[in-house]
Amino acid sequence: MPTRSARTLWSGGLQDGSGQVELASSGVGKFDVSFPRRVADDAEGTSPEELLGASHSSCYSMALSAEIANAGGTPESLDVSADVTLAPDPAGGFRISKIVLTVRGRASGLDADGFAAAALAAKNGCPISKALAGVAEIELDAALV
Repeated sequence: MPTRSARTLWSGGLQDGSGQVELASSGVGKFDVSFPRRVADDAEGTSPEELLGASHSSCYSMALSAEIANAGGTPESLDVSADVTLAPDPAGGFRISKIVLTVRGRASGLDADGFAAAALAAKNGCPISKALAGVAEIELDAALV
C-alpha cells in the first residue's frame, strides 16, 4: 500500500507564527495555517482539525460503503460529516476531545437496523478511526434516509 505525505513549513512562534500545509503526495494544494485562526470561532483558512475531519469523513465513507455491501446491501449515497473538537488537555496543552461522525445514507437491501450495524462496524473498522483511538469520544449519528 502507498504512503501519502503532507508537509508544513512554519515560521515564528505559536502565537505570532504561521505556516503553510502542502498536500505533497497529490499536489492538490497548499493551505495557510496559524494558531490564532485555529482557535478562532470563525473559520478563516484551514486547521489541523478540519484536515483531520476531511480524512475521517472520507475514510469512514469508504468503510461504510464496504460494510453495507458486506451486509448484503447496495450503497447508493452517503453524506458524511466529521466535526472535530479541539479542547484544553487537563494534562496541559490541547487535545482532540471529541469527534462526531454524522451520516445520512441511502442503501437498498438494508433496513434501518442493518444500516446502523454497518455504520457502527465502519466506525470501528475505519483506518482513521483506528488511528484516532486515543480520542476520548468518537460519537456516531447514523440514519438511513
